[in-house]
Amino acid sequence: MATFLRYLLLVFMCMGLAACSRLSAPAHESAEVAEPNVSTVSELARTLAPLKQANAGQSGVALLPDGREALAARLGLINAAQRSIDVQYYIWNDDVAGLLMFDALKRAADRGVAVRLLLDDNNTKGMDALLWGVDQHENIQVRLFNPFVHRDFRFWSYLTDFKRLNRRMHNKSLTVDNAASILGGRNIGDAYFELGQETLFVDLDVLAVGPVAKEVTDDFDKYWSSESSYPVWQVMSAPAEKVSITERANEVRRLEVGRAYHELVSEQSLVDAIQNGSLVFHWAPVHLVSDDPKKALGLAQPGKLVIDALPQLLGTPHERLMVVSPYLVPTSNGTQFFTQLADRGVEVRILTNSLAATDVAVVHSGYAKWRKALLNAGVTLFEMKPAYSVGQVGRPAFSGSSSASSLHAKTFAVDSSHLFVGSFNFDPRSARLNTEMGLVIESPEMVSQVWDNVQDALAQSSYQVGLDPAGNLIWRDHSNDPPIAYESEPETNVFSRSAVWLMSKLPLDWLL
Repeated sequence: MATFLRYLLLVFMCMGLAACSRLSAPAHESAEVAEPNVSTVSELARTLAPLKQANAGQSGVALLPDGREALAARLGLINAAQRSIDVQYYIWNDDVAGLLMFDALKRAADRGVAVRLLLDDNNTKGMDALLWGVDQHENIQVRLFNPFVHRDFRFWSYLTDFKRLNRRMHNKSLTVDNAASILGGRNIGDAYFELGQETLFVDLDVLAVGPVAKEVTDDFDKYWSSESSYPVWQVMSAPAEKVSITERANEVRRLEVGRAYHELVSEQSLVDAIQNGSLVFHWAPVHLVSDDPKKALGLAQPGKLVIDALPQLLGTPHERLMVVSPYLVPTSNGTQFFTQLADRGVEVRILTNSLAATDVAVVHSGYAKWRKALLNAGVTLFEMKPAYSVGQVGRPAFSGSSSASSLHAKTFAVDSSHLFVGSFNFDPRSARLNTEMGLVIESPEMVSQVWDNVQDALAQSSYQVGLDPAGNLIWRDHSNDPPIAYESEPETNVFSRSAVWLMSKLPLDWLL
């Protein structure tokens, strides 16, 4: 009887904790920052006005393949802000890049700029005090998307509220004065901007100006006011000790990397770069694709997702399709799609991470089991090496060379006309679980630029996967003359390969 009562007590405790995991409705009516003065036109908007007038109905886009330049562009954009800054990210790390960005936002708020920061809560563990401190500024408001109720025991939250917490906001955007936006694959952290000695991510962003920037602002508003967006003060308690962003940022600026970035951003303002023509935009029809934030609740309308919009905007490939996706889980449907294209004579090229380069081995298991089917269909497969040279312009990273790298860019090119750059991976998680966004660009020049960059990476920094006469997988390294062939996944061991093989037998694709 005593044992039964103990079990009963345990059940009631679990039920009580599960009940405590439920969120109340977000309090959006309180703690709003001051509205920006809409009667004024910012210097950035004035500088862009002649370009917009000369390219009516089109948006200007510039690729940001270099990690350091991508961070400098963000800092430069924030420094140019005079009215508003809207920031939306999946990951924002408490490191050099993250603190430099926090400090830039605070300085903008000190100038009277209205700042809205929306972060997915999946990767904010240990940052409550920091986010609380940022939110205390009168011109900054911080909200968390799909937050965890148990701040220190997130694993328990997953156990008791998995259906909700399994859906995340994977969007990445920064918009200033409704005039300019940066979108793409990069989160905010050292690894995305070529900082440090750890694994660095090979990634791609787009700086966009013109009508599409206003579209990004309008889309941000939907997420900001959605049922999944919560003010930080509603989901966390005030910290015992205050965190000073200024003091933390000053510590960073005393580091060599901090000084280097300060000098890089100080060399020339973004507005000056536009005025003197050193920053060149390609003007073209540009379309924003973004999931309904209700997707995070499983309530998005069928046919209204990014996965539905991309085929309509990119069009049907007739000559070639290039897919760059770090996390590739084609499933039977995707494999059939690629097979049908190849059967029609379309050249299909796919670049993803090798097992040695990926940072998520379980996702690799969802790709590895489809390799032979894709190759037999005529699809050309390439896998990024783990020692790819991250610098895109022949320069080493500020903090020295990283010992490893991993593909993180998400881009698709259709024929010679359409290009997608954004947060969307070719996997079930991007298609059905996480919210995603990106830009579809109708520009042959941009497609050619990305295609040439990827071709260089394929030749020097990836393995081409193929089949030997017996039908076994083989990896060829064409950077050597003659090419070197590997009969098992290069730069891996039997334990990692066995783990991937075992995971590939589990019904996990829907989660990946």
